[in-house]
Amino acid sequence: MRLTRFIPIIPLLIAISCILMMPLQENTALADGEGKLVYVIPIEKEVERGLEAFLQRTTNEAIEANADHIIFEIDTPGGRVDAAENIGEILQNVEIPTSSFITSRALSAGSYIALNTDNIFMKPQATIGASGVINSDGTAAEKKAQSAWIAAMTGAAESKNRNPLYAKAMADAEIDLPEYGAGKGEFLTLDANSAVKVEYAEAIVNHRTELLSNLKLTNATVVEMEVTISEEIARFLTNPVVVPILLSLASIGLIVELYSPGFGVPGSIGLLSLVLFFYGHIVAGLAGYEAIILLVLGIGLIVAEIFVPGGILGIIGVGAVVGSLLLSTNDIGYMAMSIGIALLVTIIVSVIMFKRMGLEKGIFRHIILKDATTTESGYVSTVNRLELIGLEGKTVTPLHPSGTALFDDERMDVVSEGGFINNDSSVKIVKVEGSRIVVRETNK
Repeated sequence: MRLTRFIPIIPLLIAISCILMMPLQENTALADGEGKLVYVIPIEKEVERGLEAFLQRTTNEAIEANADHIIFEIDTPGGRVDAAENIGEILQNVEIPTSSFITSRALSAGSYIALNTDNIFMKPQATIGASGVINSDGTAAEKKAQSAWIAAMTGAAESKNRNPLYAKAMADAEIDLPEYGAGKGEFLTLDANSAVKVEYAEAIVNHRTELLSNLKLTNATVVEMEVTISEEIARFLTNPVVVPILLSLASIGLIVELYSPGFGVPGSIGLLSLVLFFYGHIVAGLAGYEAIILLVLGIGLIVAEIFVPGGILGIIGVGAVVGSLLLSTNDIGYMAMSIGIALLVTIIVSVIMFKRMGLEKGIFRHIILKDATTTESGYVSTVNRLELIGLEGKTVTPLHPSGTALFDDERMDVVSEGGFINNDSSVKIVKVEGSRIVVRETNK
């Protein structure tokens, strides 16, 4: 009887319990990222200035969208130090929490980028490190550059409360860490387990879903950023290997065009190479319109040099073109090297073209004088009066050895065959060589 009396109260108790548990359920949902916004930005291929421009754009979009977290999915073999340092500055200035998710490798410049994020997560097979500074020819960089890069690596680690020893060992082969497979003389590369052990990585995760769970963002809205076609092209065109190739094609195309009648394929290739060079550098944020204006001015002056002799306009034009190229980079040394490669290739091609074709092809046929006033063409500079040989006359002036003589009432400029001949002496013409008439004294 007593139990039956309390049965109607049971539904009421259940309802009250549900009401009391609602805030707990809401907090759990919020903890799993309900209502949060996460941006996922890929960092792939080589680190160069095109990637820098892409990350500048995408992080700005995340900030404008009030994102709650940014995940950088990294798979890169490294790349340019200057681009990596600029990217590190971008990441340091982002106030939104950031995480690196290394899906395969974050080597060299890629490790520096990862160290500039708040958290690092790695797939089981992923690696991070091997960050020594290497020149384009594969040799070690000078000590000054190495020292600056080591300081940058350790600074990035310290900024996120990581032990700087391992970041330094990634860039300095003199650090001896044999327990992590990096004895003296070798750069440190950490696998996922080692990275977790030294507290460089927060955890090992197999996929993005597991990563979001670790970050308590499972139910967050995820926005995946992608490289646009123009950015993809710009990344390719600003690649350190592609730049000298483009400049070489541009210069070779224009040189070959000089040997071709009209404006054809070589000139088009050269012009297209220049357009691609500046397009890639403008999209990547490396070149401004002032560089384009300087380029157009330089080309105009070079063309004007063809019609205005003197050489001044051509020199100024070449200087303007070189200046426009140097304005399109923040690494003047590298651009100077690329220009030097293009110049060397152009000189070699020019020599080959000259030996095979001379200066009688293309535009050279209009600016090089080819006509000659030869006898075969009917040109005669002086009349060769061979009929005068044997004619006798008298000197009008002394000949020492040249002077004037009179032959059949015709005064002629003559030269004696030998020494001095007095005036009013009898002479005979013995040789005629164009305008030169040679006489010999007679005994008359």
